[in-house]
Amino acid sequence: MKKFFLFLCILFVSSISFSRTTTNHLNQGSKERTFLVKIVSKIADPVLEALSKNDLRKTMPVASSGTHRERYTHLEAFGRLLSGMAPWLELGADNSTEGKIRGKYIDLVRKCLYNATDSTGPDYMNFSSIGQPIVDAAFLAQGLLRAPNQLWQPLDEKTKANIIAAFEKCNGKSHFQNNWVMFSATVEAALYKFTGSFHRQETIAYVDKCMSYYKGDGTYGDGEFFHWDYYNSYVMQPMLIDVLKTIIEVDSAKHIADEALIKKYQLVVKRAQRYAEIQEMMISPIGTYTVIGRSSTYRFGAFQLLSQMALLKKLPVQLRPQQVRAALYTVIKKQISAKGTFDKNGWLQIGVYGHQPNMGEEYISTGSLYLCSEAFLMLGLPASNAFWQGKDVEWTSKKIWSGQNTRRDHSMD
Repeated sequence: MKKFFLFLCILFVSSISFSRTTTNHLNQGSKERTFLVKIVSKIADPVLEALSKNDLRKTMPVASSGTHRERYTHLEAFGRLLSGMAPWLELGADNSTEGKIRGKYIDLVRKCLYNATDSTGPDYMNFSSIGQPIVDAAFLAQGLLRAPNQLWQPLDEKTKANIIAAFEKCNGKSHFQNNWVMFSATVEAALYKFTGSFHRQETIAYVDKCMSYYKGDGTYGDGEFFHWDYYNSYVMQPMLIDVLKTIIEVDSAKHIADEALIKKYQLVVKRAQRYAEIQEMMISPIGTYTVIGRSSTYRFGAFQLLSQMALLKKLPVQLRPQQVRAALYTVIKKQISAKGTFDKNGWLQIGVYGHQPNMGEEYISTGSLYLCSEAFLMLGLPASNAFWQGKDVEWTSKKIWSGQNTRRDHSMD
């Protein structure tokens, strides 16, 4: 009898332990999402709180090895931050804990959009200089394209007019034959989405120029030549996708069917799927990755395209959503936890892993760093999506370097 009672006790304890383990695994995605929401909030707060009060110029530090970056850094911070946060904000506010957090930021961003484009205000941003402003106007435009229901439609007419005027002021000023061609294309796509008109021929020419840089195996050159860096993910492929997707959607609403454009979009997505597959393989078993090429201080923004393909539900079939989630979460957690990532007031500092000011090029300033927010595109998938459900799945390098018999890789073309 005692032995039987002991057996029952062991069985009961084991069942509780198994239940807890199973529950922890089932909740793993939810816990990771909660962590990522906390981090994107930490990154966003200094920028949005200050700009919503017209205090951004007054309070934001301008760290840079270059000169005159104070002319551009504020639009850099806001545009890049918004581009990454937008899909998450597009989910809207609700009564859940996360939904209330989203509601807070939606309200802040709407105020920021007015202040950033009010030509009489202290935080009016630089949309008129030659060069840099077109870059970050494009990121701002991309953010609005990614969250039209929450960040564009509810705006009053004055704010909308201010934004359109700002876009028109800087448009057509992409002067480099490289990734920059996509900045004017993105602003034009936003004008088409929000006004119904744009320079169609010029915009398609920008797209064609970028597509002409294709080098094979899912990868484009940054202009005529291939560069070892992350500009395929920082700029070119995400903007190609968003520009073509936007034009096709607006065309459809106008009962226009541009078959050639649709085929280009399909080709761009196919190439992006391969590049996303490559990005997943580049993440080491411990969440590090090869730091190579310029603009490395954008940190985990290097994985924008992988996050975007998850958001669009267009991951290559070889990648399970839970392995992409686990890989991106591990990268973000590792980098964001490094001492010196933030200054004492919560602003991002130049570096890849902590504060490493020598790693910033002369065009890098505090505002530039907010491109890291692009890694959070996956938060635009609701918490109920399969991406956030279940336990982590080991990503490719983790399988290989633990001796598992996993699939081999092969080039696309």
